[in-house]
This record gives sequence, structure tokens and C-alpha cells, in this order.
Amino acid sequence: MTFGDRLREYREHRGWSLADLSNATHYSRSYLSNLENGRKTPTEDLARSCDEALRAKGELISAARGDTVSKLDLTPWQTAELIQRMQASDTTAATLESLQATIEELCCQYNHRDALELRQEAHGWLQHVAGLLRRPVGLKAHADLLVAGGWLALLAGCVEYDLGMRTAAESTKSAAMQLGLEAGHPEIAGWAHEMTAWFALTQGRFRQAVDAAQRGQAVAQTSSAHVQLIAQEAKAKARLGESDLQTLLESGKEMLTRLPYPDRPDNHFKVDPAKWDYYAMDVHRIAGDDELAARYARTVIKDNITPKGYELSPMRIAECRITLGFVAGREGDLEQAVELGVSGLKNGRQSKMHLHMIAGELDQELRHRFPSEGLVTNFEEALRAL
Repeated sequence: MTFGDRLREYREHRGWSLADLSNATHYSRSYLSNLENGRKTPTEDLARSCDEALRAKGELISAARGDTVSKLDLTPWQTAELIQRMQASDTTAATLESLQATIEELCCQYNHRDALELRQEAHGWLQHVAGLLRRPVGLKAHADLLVAGGWLALLAGCVEYDLGMRTAAESTKSAAMQLGLEAGHPEIAGWAHEMTAWFALTQGRFRQAVDAAQRGQAVAQTSSAHVQLIAQEAKAKARLGESDLQTLLESGKEMLTRLPYPDRPDNHFKVDPAKWDYYAMDVHRIAGDDELAARYARTVIKDNITPKGYELSPMRIAECRITLGFVAGREGDLEQAVELGVSGLKNGRQSKMHLHMIAGELDQELRHRFPSEGLVTNFEEALRAL
């Protein structure tokens, strides 16, 4: 599929006219029409602008580069060749660049790939990196390997926590923090703090989550990690019943606008506008602003389903459905609330610890509002199965 085909597909999927896209990107209607019809070749800036406007999660950027599937597409022989070079203690720029590309691809698979498989592969690459770090290498190569190991440890730790492996996740997170500090990499260190905040949040330790988020912001500098730390602080403060959450959300959104739009928005360690809506949804739900929470939930679901119906982030979509279940319950529609809640707990790529927290909050809400209704047990049975 050409860039023009993909552009038209996403534009129509969003229900936009060429005029709408022109207003959002500041490129003329005639130029955009020529792009869709293949009469013009897209520039990198044009592809990035359209991708951001249409929330295509890197699909249009990749299509402009001739890769319409938005994946690195490492073939087995390429992976094997990279491993052989690493085993031979090859730390040339080409080897390290291939390693970095492989790690980014793994980070982009977080939202949909089987968690056990992804953990195994991340740990495998981490062992290869550790092997190189034990050998004599140049200073720059050593620093690059520390950074590579830091990202791999972050990814492995997140997946372990998704699987409910709390002890392993804590250990891997500590390794990521150490690697980030040793490499002098504030974003990796910031993400390690974010994991601490996330762990505390999902375990009901909301004050500790706020403290960890604030510590992380002190080291993360202006980065995606800093933005997500603000989001975790807001989510924890909402559950503590604190006010002025809107100011906190606005500060995170303002920082996000100062960051460049990522080449791979599907990278778990990058925050784009669509991901920020997902965080805002949770805060507004807890604060009782049902209209905004529902609006964000529907937007996030739409942003994470491709024109062909493929779910880009099953975990986010699951939480959005549970959020819509909250809203339905608060409006008195128990049947719809249970149906949406159960659909959010269906099999698929899940972050079990996080999902259990959100679903548990819905269970409490339904029990409070419908104390004598047997239909609530349908949801509780699905929750116990999780």
C-alpha cells in the first residue's frame, strides 16, 4: 500500500475531509489530494504532520519511508547475524546501531505481543549486552551498551509486572536504575522512578506513588518519562482525593507539546497526545467528571483501532471499556456497566496488576450503587478469573 493509499485510509477512518486535514496540518488541499493520488511524493515533515494529526501511531511516517507496516521487520538471518557479531565482541557503530533498532522494535511490541515471549526475548538480549560489557570496549561503546541495557531492563521489568511477577519486576527495575545512573542517562533513570510510582499506585500505596513520581521528575529532565511521571502523580493524587488536578494535568500536557512527535509513537517509552488522553481519562474518572472521562475513553479506543479493525493497544482499550462501564453504572445502567466491565477483562495482552486495580475499583462502585443486584456477580466472577 502506498503512502497516498494509507493517508486516504486514515483520513476517511477519522471521518475527515481534505479540508479538515489541511486545517490541521497547514498543507493545502490540492497538495494533500496530489499526495493521496500519488502525484506528489511526501516529505518527512509532511508525513510526521499527517501522522500526528490523524493519530496514525507511526504508520504514515513508516509509509513515507517505504515501510507500510510500521515495523523494523528484522528477518531471522539479520537477528542471527547481529548476535554473532555481539558474541565476537563486535562493538562497531553498525553493530550498536542495529542493537538500538532491535531494542526499539521490542519496545514497540509491548502493547500487543505475548508477555512471556517478550520477557524472554528482552532478557536474552540483556544477556548479550551484559556479555559485551564484561569485555574491554571503548568508552563510547561502553556508554552505548549501558544505555541499551537500561532500556532492555526497563522493558523486561514492565512485562514482569504485567505478569504479576512483583519480585522479579522490582529487581529488574533496580538494575535499570543502576544502568541509567551509570550511563548518566536521565530519561532511563526517570523511567525507573516511574516504574516505582506505577508499582506503588497499583498496590494502593498512593502517597508513596506521589513521592516516587516527584523524585523522578527531579531527574528526568524534559522527556517522555517526565510527562508520564506527572500523569502518575495526578492519578495517585486523584485517588487521595486531592484537588487542583487540572493544573497538574495541564503542566504535563504543556510539557508534551514541547517534545518532538516521536518517530515510533507505539514505543512504550514514548508519550504522544493519544497516550496523554489515556492518562487524563483515568484522572477524570476518579474525580467524578464522567462526561470528560467518557469522551477520552471513546477517543482512545478510536485512536487505537486501525482502519481495518486491528487493536493497536489491547491494554488501553480494555481500561477504556472499564471506564465506560463506570460511567454507565453511575448513570444507572447496570446491565451496560457489567457488559463493558466484562469485555475489558477478556483474554488478550493484559497488564494484570494494573487491570486488577481498575477492575477492582469498578467492582466497588457497582457494589456501592447496586448492593442487592445479582448481576454484579457476573462481573465479580470475571474479575476472580483474572
